[in-house]
Amino acid sequence: MKRSQDRILTTHVGSLPRPQSLLELASYGKGPPQDPAEYARRVRVAVADVVKRQAQVGLDIINDGEFGKDSWAGYIMQRITGFEIRKDQLRPLEWLGRDGVRFANFIAQEMPHVLTGTPTEACIGPIKYRDTRAIDRAVENLTAGLKSVEVAESFMTAVAPASTAYDGVNEFYPTEREYVFAIADALHTEYAAIHKAGLLVQVDDAVLANMYDTLTQKSPQHYREWAELRVEALNRALEGIPEDRVRYHVCFGSWHVPHLSDAPLEDIVDLILKVRAGAYSIEAANPRHEHEWRVWQKVKLPPGRILIPGVITHHIVTVEHPRMVADRIVRFAQLVGRENVIAGTDCGFAQVDSIRRVDPEIMWAKFEALVEGARIATRELWGK
Repeated sequence: MKRSQDRILTTHVGSLPRPQSLLELASYGKGPPQDPAEYARRVRVAVADVVKRQAQVGLDIINDGEFGKDSWAGYIMQRITGFEIRKDQLRPLEWLGRDGVRFANFIAQEMPHVLTGTPTEACIGPIKYRDTRAIDRAVENLTAGLKSVEVAESFMTAVAPASTAYDGVNEFYPTEREYVFAIADALHTEYAAIHKAGLLVQVDDAVLANMYDTLTQKSPQHYREWAELRVEALNRALEGIPEDRVRYHVCFGSWHVPHLSDAPLEDIVDLILKVRAGAYSIEAANPRHEHEWRVWQKVKLPPGRILIPGVITHHIVTVEHPRMVADRIVRFAQLVGRENVIAGTDCGFAQVDSIRRVDPEIMWAKFEALVEGARIATRELWGK
């Protein structure tokens, strides 16, 4: 994994708004495209385009925008066995915490599906990875696109065990541990395929933090036991992959809600650092979490690890000023060491393919601010 040895490197979390050419043929919740061959062709073209634009804007560590996936986590249900989707059996969204109650009027207006619940993902049989054709296609598209650009490194995202089937129930495995570890063993196949292709493996895990508010209402220990099991399972899924080829992304949900129920970083940072990863990507630029840079005054980043703090955010349409971006970068560099910081984003800009957190052109303007802010920070940190 590249480090910021002589300048601040830049990256992002992964999910980017899909072009209309893809949404015309397939989008979240609408099932597979009616013309799979044409959709596959359009994905290849779209990946090549988005790879080129990331390089043109100056990002150092890039990906495929998650094009070809319908969502950051739900995509995995198309790649593993053992689950039955019950659209007539709706489950409440536990991962929203008490925000759903505190701000019921707002939620009803902006996210009405939260009130009705989501279809249950019921585990009714052995969980296995079906085959590697989907991940192989994604890897092939990205590596083909990378041939025409010069960047420092590239990554591909994959869901974490804790975030897999997060609206699910286990009706097959005798214990929760066996259920979670079966998920981890299936995910290992995907992680290994990404690593084998020479790409960094980024594991996305919003639900680890999102379940905090709901589970701590029972007791803090209840949440700790739930989370520790899933961190242990993730480490098992990462076996055989060097730590310096793994990025672990934790966010507090990309949805535009008040976020009053978000977990405090100081309460979960030790869990995050238990993950066998070379870099940790964590929200740090939005109004709810920017103050948490102070956590790193007390918590020491383990030797050899990298922090990828969000220094621009998907939560607002305002484009961050490069000077402010630089200030954020410098602050983290002074706490954990300049070589241990890569400037990143809070979260993805498209939680699912049909939801844009900000207009795409605003996103690209934010990326330009990120790159320019990193240049300013580099001059201050290295004197050049």
